[in-house]
This record gives sequence, C-alpha cells and structure tokens, in this order.
Amino acid sequence: MPATELTVTSAGTVAGMELLVPTGKEGHTMPHVQDWLTAKLKARVAVKDISKQVLVKGIKQWAVFEEKSGARTIRTVFKIT
Repeated sequence: MPATELTVTSAGTVAGMELLVPTGKEGHTMPHVQDWLTAKLKARVAVKDISKQVLVKGIKQWAVFEEKSGARTIRTVFKIT
C-alpha cells in the first residue's frame, strides 16, 4: 500500500476530533508507511500514532504521526492508496 506524505492545515474540531485539510503539493511517495516509521525508529526518534484522534478531509485512508522536536510538535500525515 503506497503512502504519500501530505501538507495539512488544522481547520478546527469536529465530533471531538481535530479536522485536518490537505493544502499544497503532495510530498514523497513510499511503498509503505512502515518504511518511514522504520527509518525514524532507527534514528531513535520517538513517534506516536495519533490517527484515531484526527480526521483528514477528502481522504479515505490516512495515517498521522506526531514527534517532538525541541519545544515544537511535528505532525506527519500520510495518504494511503
């Protein structure tokens, strides 16, 4: 299942879940999201799966991961096709 990285913007809350709207161009495409996750784990970066806490508008299948970078929180969203 190929996974494509997306750029998203938060659009508020719907039914207790954060709504993310895709914006801009699509990023890298990988054969599987596990490839990205394995690279992060090998680099000893703590990554948390928050896919069940968010909705992505217009996408049927997605995966969202959150990681800490200093004081910032970085979210990475993948569209699974």
